[in-house]
This record gives sequence, structure tokens and C-alpha cells, in this order.
Amino acid sequence: MELLQQELLWFFYYFSFQLKQIAPYWVLGILIGSLISVFAKSKIHNLVVNTYNKKLGLFGLIPASILGILSPLCMYGTIPIAASFAKSGVKEGTLASFMVSSILLNPQLILYSGALGSKLLILRIASAFACGILAGVLVHFYVKKKKGFFDFSHFNTVRDKDIHPNLFIRYLKNIGRNLKATGLWFVVGLTLAALFQRYVNAGDFGELFGPQKGFGVLLAATLGVPIYVCGGGTIPLLMEWLEAGMSGGAAVAFMITGPATKITNLGAVKTVLGKKTFFIYLAFVWVFALLWGLIQEAIS
Repeated sequence: MELLQQELLWFFYYFSFQLKQIAPYWVLGILIGSLISVFAKSKIHNLVVNTYNKKLGLFGLIPASILGILSPLCMYGTIPIAASFAKSGVKEGTLASFMVSSILLNPQLILYSGALGSKLLILRIASAFACGILAGVLVHFYVKKKKGFFDFSHFNTVRDKDIHPNLFIRYLKNIGRNLKATGLWFVVGLTLAALFQRYVNAGDFGELFGPQKGFGVLLAATLGVPIYVCGGGTIPLLMEWLEAGMSGGAAVAFMITGPATKITNLGAVKTVLGKKTFFIYLAFVWVFALLWGLIQEAIS
């Protein structure tokens, strides 16, 4: 019993330490993310359509990728919006840029990632933007040879939940949904980070992701597929891994494959892609994460 009490004390010490570090970013992310969701969804929608109507060609992928990052919706909320873009005549290359960057990042996750430091935050934003642009370019040239990349006909429209006539109550309800969606995984992430800090030898772990940089990026890009569950929940783990010796390139690779292959996102993406195209999407994400991480390692 004494040993158990001692271990529990250590656990709560590490847990509370992580909580103090990360909780402000989590709370701020929810508050601002809900603010954008309630008051800016329609504006983001109109900006994408209006930008496309200006006939910018491939340059239109740039604002599409930026607006995808600024979109606060989950993937099941993004696809109905993308379907409405398609009905408005927006081409599939632009849709690909918007959807891919939206999968990888959103305003809440940007604020969560601030806990990792300014350098990794900038790298995360840049990687989401670049991945969205590249996806848009590839789809643009793909549809020139073969018609039809996305199929929105089988995706059920998601009902907009931000409909209360009182804007303040609408905002509070959105905050409540965000807390419900992320709270459990945030606690899980803190728990895993505390256990890691207590029981995993930092030196041994650093050998995996640190000195052997190429292997570390490869391992991180691969582990992002089964491990990543929720953006807020992985931030505490990443903080511990970085402290233990994980390189910046490995961290970025993990932050690309993770959200892109999160099970809920994959379910949504699978509904608008055929089987063959779906596996192409998975290969594209993994290769991009690996190359982006290796480039980061080479220039750092």
C-alpha cells in the first residue's frame, strides 16, 4: 500500500505539472474555436466560393488551403461544406486543398500546438498549408485525365447545430460540445504523458527519435497512424517526447500522419473517395509526412 501511495503521488505530481502547462492552451483553443465556428462558418464558405469565382487558376489553391486551416469544423462537418462548394461550381483541386488542410489543422489545434513552442507551431502550420496546396495540384492534374475525384452523393448532410436564436447561448452550447468532444482525450493524453514521464527512460526513448534522425522521422510518420486519436490529447505526449529527445522533423511527421489518418477522419474521407483513391490518399499523406520531416531534419 505504501508503494502504491507513493506511485500515485508521483503520478498526480506529473499529471498536475502537465495540466498547468497545457490547460491554458486547451481552454483558449476551445473559446476561440467556438467563436469562429459560431460567427465565421458562413463567412469562410463565402470566401472560398468568391475566391474561386475570381478565376485565379492554381493560385486559387492558396486561399483555399488557408481557409481550410481556419475552418473550425471536424471532417464530418467539412465534407458537407465541401459538397456545397462543389454544387457552387468549385473545382475538385480547390476542394482537395481545402479539405486536406482542414483535416490537418484548425484554429483550436493551432492554439493547442502553441504549447510545443513557436518553432514547431510554425512548422505545423506550414506543413498543413503545403500539404493542402500539393493535394490540390495533384487532384487538379488528375481530373484533367480522369473525370470525377470526389463523390459527395452518398454523404448524409450534417445538421447545423449552431441554430439557437440567442447568439450568446449558441456560443455557450458550442463550447459545451467542444468540451464534450475533446475533454476525455485531453485527460487521456495527460495521463499517458504522466505515465511516460514516470516510467519510460528518457535516454532510451531519445535514441529512437533523436540521433538517428532519418529512422526517427520514419518511425514517427508510421506511429502517427495507430496512435493519434485527438489533437488536444497528443500535445502532452509530444511535449514529453520532445523533452526526451524527439527531433523536430519527427514531431512534424507525427503531426501530419496523425490527424490525416485519425479513424474518424478516415471514415469521413472514405465516404467521398473510391477504394483505390482512398489508398492513394493514405500513401500521399505518409510520403509527404516522411519527406517534410526529412527536409526539416536536413535544414535544422
